[in-house]
Amino acid sequence: MTNETKASALLHRNTRFIPKKAIGGKGCYIFLEDGTKFLDATGGAAVSCLGHGNEQVAQIIKDQMDQISYCHSAFFSTQVAEDLAKLLVDSTEGKLSKVFITSSEAALKLARQFFLELPTPQTERTRFIARLPSYHGTTLGALSVGGHVQRREPFEPLLSKNVSHVSPCYAYRGKRDSESNAEYVARLSAELDAEFQRVGPETVCAFIAEPVVGAALGCVPAVPGYFRAMKAVCEKHGALLILDEIMSGMGRSGTLHAWEQEDVVPDIQTIAKGLGGGYAPVSAVLINDSIVQTMDKGTGQFRHGQTYQGHPVSCAAAFAVQKTIQEHDSRVILTGDIRGKGLFWGLEFVKDKATKEPFDPKDRLSYRIQEKGLEPEHGVSLYGCSGTVDGVKGDHLMLAPPNIVSEEEIDIIVATLGNVLKEVFASL
Repeated sequence: MTNETKASALLHRNTRFIPKKAIGGKGCYIFLEDGTKFLDATGGAAVSCLGHGNEQVAQIIKDQMDQISYCHSAFFSTQVAEDLAKLLVDSTEGKLSKVFITSSEAALKLARQFFLELPTPQTERTRFIARLPSYHGTTLGALSVGGHVQRREPFEPLLSKNVSHVSPCYAYRGKRDSESNAEYVARLSAELDAEFQRVGPETVCAFIAEPVVGAALGCVPAVPGYFRAMKAVCEKHGALLILDEIMSGMGRSGTLHAWEQEDVVPDIQTIAKGLGGGYAPVSAVLINDSIVQTMDKGTGQFRHGQTYQGHPVSCAAAFAVQKTIQEHDSRVILTGDIRGKGLFWGLEFVKDKATKEPFDPKDRLSYRIQEKGLEPEHGVSLYGCSGTVDGVKGDHLMLAPPNIVSEEEIDIIVATLGNVLKEVFASL
């Protein structure tokens, strides 16, 4: 220890180093006690999805604390917990039916209990299959399914032996030069199937994976078709699919739920980080209806609980963050498609993302965006066009800055475009 670390009563992550002290934050910036201003380009650990100091979120948290700050979920529920759960279930369009709001790992227990609650209990299902490398958290259960050698090493004797690992979908290093995406998926699917056969398919509770691998590999998405193939293997052997969206979910990957882009629905989904945006510690598990109905027809109880489960203030923070995201998206999510390459990009706007219905030509949407960009407070040239769909209907916008554009100028273009779109869509 140094003299500085000895003076601190707080056990930091490193006993020989004290991190810089943050005294404030606003938007994307963190302010230190020495006057330094840092651009928070990582959102902490992919947490601060709304940035720092959001006054609307802070006020809702304060209001909840004034109303009730804590009650035990074994005795009471709260309206804010009900509201958050409904918002999350609705966001899946009914594909997942219940939410368990907690503060740490619950998914593995839930998967195990599902098989115990079946009319004919499958008590032999005690195993999990995950990927190597992978990272799913630091509790002993989560660390056991994780395949991160360095994180596991000190605690290896304590970790469950009922876990095995298969290769990740990591095309950059794992896909052979001669393979197509379909062939790569087929090989990984065969590997997972072989692992089921090796350990005994009747012994496996679930296969667990991140849709976009975060800390273990560095934002690695799967190739198209991978998760459909993995779920097919799970269904073949009667096992569950657990998708860990702690880091990649809640809008971080472009859709609220990363699985929306994979054309597959998990049996169990874990979320956190962007759920509360750092305004309060909170996580949740989303569950499909089959598991819920099985439990209801069995004991009717999830045999798991925590002191801070469904914490009212954490629920208020998460609800406020998600509502703020929804309100923001209601103005900007009308971007139906973003496409392009290099310095040539286009945005197509739609009235309804599901049906791809265009705006009425009378709205002059693309030209209103172009005109708004030229106003002095924005000062950006945007190329608006119409007739995208059939020569009459449809609106799109093009960006084609000079080849000498700097990264800083690109950031300004993107930020300014965002402000322009907010104003125009808010006026519709």
